[in-house]
Amino acid sequence: MPMNRVCEMTGAEFPLFAFSHCRDVVAAVSKAGGFGVFGATRFSPDQLEEELAWIDAHVDGAPYGVDVLVPEVVDASVRELADNKSRAAAIDPSYQGFVNQMLGQYGISPEAEMPILKERMGITPENGLALMEVAFRHPIKLIANALGIAPPAMIEEGKARGVPVAALVGAKEHAIRQAEAGVDIIVAQGGEAGGHCGEVSTLVLIPEVVRALSRAGHDIPVLAAGGIMTGGQMAGMMAAGAQGAWTGSVWLATPEAETSEAFRDKMVAARSRDTVRSRSRTGKPARQLKTAWHDAWDANDGPGTLPMPLMGMVSEPAFARIEREAAAGNAEARELVSYFVGQGVGLVEQVRSSRQVVQDFREEFLDAVGSLAASVGME
Repeated sequence: MPMNRVCEMTGAEFPLFAFSHCRDVVAAVSKAGGFGVFGATRFSPDQLEEELAWIDAHVDGAPYGVDVLVPEVVDASVRELADNKSRAAAIDPSYQGFVNQMLGQYGISPEAEMPILKERMGITPENGLALMEVAFRHPIKLIANALGIAPPAMIEEGKARGVPVAALVGAKEHAIRQAEAGVDIIVAQGGEAGGHCGEVSTLVLIPEVVRALSRAGHDIPVLAAGGIMTGGQMAGMMAAGAQGAWTGSVWLATPEAETSEAFRDKMVAARSRDTVRSRSRTGKPARQLKTAWHDAWDANDGPGTLPMPLMGMVSEPAFARIEREAAAGNAEARELVSYFVGQGVGLVEQVRSSRQVVQDFREEFLDAVGSLAASVGME
């Protein structure tokens, strides 16, 4: 019997949804009884086809999903830029100079020109829709969208194929708009989350969204996201009305993840206060591990951040340089190593396999439910 409605909709055995850019994490989680969700944004359509074909061959028939980003709002200054070459040309050379100067302080050699991202890569509406088309060619059991209302094409195709459409929101009014648009699952993500996030805490957001949807007459399951690193937290959010947990940061500290050893070491050492919500990586507010990179871009005397997707075209090549230098033994570059991660990083105590994380979540969830029942005399 399915654990609840969201499990029935997706085929998940246990409603622990694991967002990851790494196919190995997705396959491992789904095979362990959770539900892996592959983050597609960093890939081109051809690359995504290859990644999903690998998952299909290694997931042993277990259900999995795909997450894409189709931004609803595009800054007017970049709306007419149709390709990555024109976007790169629109970036003032002084930005590359600023990057070179800052990285040079950490022993990283300069690059004369900013590398241009391959075409069909980057967070733009057209790229997101192209990735969506690839995703629907595979036996996915969920497709999710963030950064605005799920596009009509996604909702229509999802309904035609029987694939639930999920949408990430950070406020109750956004949840109502998504419900009115026709999405099937709401992922309510608190400000503790890694990556793009709002400002309302998960503890407040979950009951607020559940209540708002019910009062508006929308019978839509809600997944809780933002800072959830343990099965006990998952149980607490389900007690508040969610039907499961959407997690991301906890999987970054697994050996299967796309993160480097340097970043995983920093996760284990980090406190919950060591993250920052900044525009300095994508152009939109996103939580990540704080370094001198963020101090420089967010300072009053800095050059100021660029709109999405231009900021990512500046930052991603720079972070690739940082990672290469850190891996080569540059201790100074290691100080700049960063990635999208939430405040839950303070709960990371060790590196564990993805399968072990799923098992730990299950056991912690059952312990929390049992303890709660015992505390009110309902054993």
